Amino acid sequence: MFLVCGEALFDLFLEKDEGPAAATYAARAGGSPFNVAIGITRLGSDSGLLTGLSTDLLGQRLTRVLRDEGVSTDYAIETGRPTTISLVGLDAEGVAAYQFFKNGSADTGVRPEDLPELGPEVTGLHFGSYSLVTPPTADAFAGLARAQTDRLVSLDPNVRLNVEPDVDVWRERLGVLYPHADLLKISAEDLELLHPGMKAESFAQARLADGIRLVVVTDGGQAAHGWTRSGLAASAEPPKVTVIDTVGAGDTFQAALIARLIQTQEGALGALEGLDGSALAELLDYAARAAAITCSRRGADLPRTADLLVPRAAKG
Repeated sequence: MFLVCGEALFDLFLEKDEGPAAATYAARAGGSPFNVAIGITRLGSDSGLLTGLSTDLLGQRLTRVLRDEGVSTDYAIETGRPTTISLVGLDAEGVAAYQFFKNGSADTGVRPEDLPELGPEVTGLHFGSYSLVTPPTADAFAGLARAQTDRLVSLDPNVRLNVEPDVDVWRERLGVLYPHADLLKISAEDLELLHPGMKAESFAQARLADGIRLVVVTDGGQAAHGWTRSGLAASAEPPKVTVIDTVGAGDTFQAALIARLIQTQEGALGALEGLDGSALAELLDYAARAAAITCSRRGADLPRTADLLVPRAAKG
C-alpha cells in the first residue's frame, strides 16, 4: 500500500452568481494528497491516506468518499477539529485559483506524537502541498520522511501561497525534504514561484545532486520533462483535449507516476533505479495522458485504468 500524507478538504466551486448577496456553490471533496490517494487506487494500486479527518459533517463525508473509492483510512487520525474549506475560482481557460479557510482545522493539526507506527504493508509514502509548511503537521511529516530508509518517498510541492505566503518558508521546508525523497514532481508554475528564472533542467540537476532519483517538471498543456540520477532525460507531450478545467491535473500526473512505478515487477524503488530511456518516456507519457483526461472533465475526476486503455488518437 502506498501511503499518501497530507490534506483532505472540501472545495466549493461557484456555480451561479446572483449578485453580492446570493451565490450558489457546489461542494466537492478534494485536497491534493486526497486526490492523489484516490488516483492511485483508481489506477489499480492500493493506497491509504494519512491525515487528520474531522468528525464533523464534512469530515464524515470525506471518510465515506475515501472508503467508497477503496482508499484505506487505517492511518487517518480522527479529530474534533473542523474540516478545511477551499473556495475555488476558474478563469476563462479553466485554470483554478484557491482561497483556503483552515484555522485550527483537522488536516493541519497533526502532531508528531499523533503519527501511527507504519506496518509492513506500507511500501512508499507521498507528501505534498500545504501540509508541508503548516505546523505542526509540517514537522510531523518532515520527521516521517526522514525516518524512511527502504520505502519510496515521493514529493510534490504544490505551492499554495495563499496558505503560506512566505516563499522562503516553502524553500526551507522543501530543502529539508529533498535529501529524503526518491521522486520529485513539480510544476513549472511552482518552480517559478520558488526559484524565479531558474531553468527546469538546472533545478532538476540540483535536486538530483541532493539524492533524488527522478525529477519531473510538468508545464500544463506543454511537454513534461524528466531527469534521472543515472543521467537519463526524456519528455512527453500531453494529448490535445478540450479543457473543461485543470482542477486535479497535477494530482493525476503524480498519482499516475506512482501507480505505474509500483505496478512494475521490480517494485517502485527498483523501477526507479532500473529506468532506461524508453521506460522513462513511457512513464511520462502515461502520466501526461492521465492528466489530460482529468482536464477534459469537471473538477478533480481522476481517470481509471480503463480510461487509459483507449487509443491515444481517440483522446485527441
